[in-house]
Amino acid sequence: MEFRPCIDIHNGKVKQIVGGSLRDEGNQAEENFVSCQDASFFAEFYQKSGLKGGHIILLNGQDSEYYEATRQQAFMALKTYPQGLQVGGGITPDNGAEYLEAGASHVIVTSYVFQNGRIHYDKLRKMTEAVGKEHLVLDVSCKKTERGYFVVTDRWQKLTEEKVEEGLLNRLADYCDEFLIHAVDVEGKSQGIERELASMLGQWGRKPMTYAGGVHSYEDLRQLRELGRDQLNVTIGSALDLFGGTLEWDKVLKLCSSW
Repeated sequence: MEFRPCIDIHNGKVKQIVGGSLRDEGNQAEENFVSCQDASFFAEFYQKSGLKGGHIILLNGQDSEYYEATRQQAFMALKTYPQGLQVGGGITPDNGAEYLEAGASHVIVTSYVFQNGRIHYDKLRKMTEAVGKEHLVLDVSCKKTERGYFVVTDRWQKLTEEKVEEGLLNRLADYCDEFLIHAVDVEGKSQGIERELASMLGQWGRKPMTYAGGVHSYEDLRQLRELGRDQLNVTIGSALDLFGGTLEWDKVLKLCSSW
């Protein structure tokens, strides 16, 4: 199990937020942590730690007055650690290459390929043609409903009709290099992982996949490894001491690398 670090940027600042609290109106979010350091600081820290595959997420929409400040933070991080980080948030065929040229190893996409709650495979093919399958991560972050886990888009504000299950992952795997999955119901809450989701994802295992959401103890890491059958990588945000939490950075890295 690899540890994949994160840099979440909202209103031009590196933050940890409660996943389901984002609202475009008023640029609102429930904050767990706001850093006094910029995104470049974290990029350099991850580089010195020898970690690759971390993700930068732009949490402002393109209509926000903070969007450009958030975007510039992302570019700073990519310049500091070229080819070490992925970037997502408002990625389209028109701007994907710009982030790759700025140093991103991959771009992360969700909202662009959805329309009226469904994946539009013509848009997905266009995205793949623009950046290359080898540079594309599909974000299938999801919320739990009575019918199972369903993909959410637009900074986790819109529930789609696409159920996260083996069939969907098989169809999408032909278009991307990796998957990123935030368990939105527990994201940023540090109250435990989505065990059912982790187990389902671990049974699939065709592509590299990073799980994010709810890790708040070393026991959570052990459970994630067990439920995920060594098929899942992991991101931890709010629970890390780096972001004001209680999990020790060095111990987390040691545990992940020893399994």
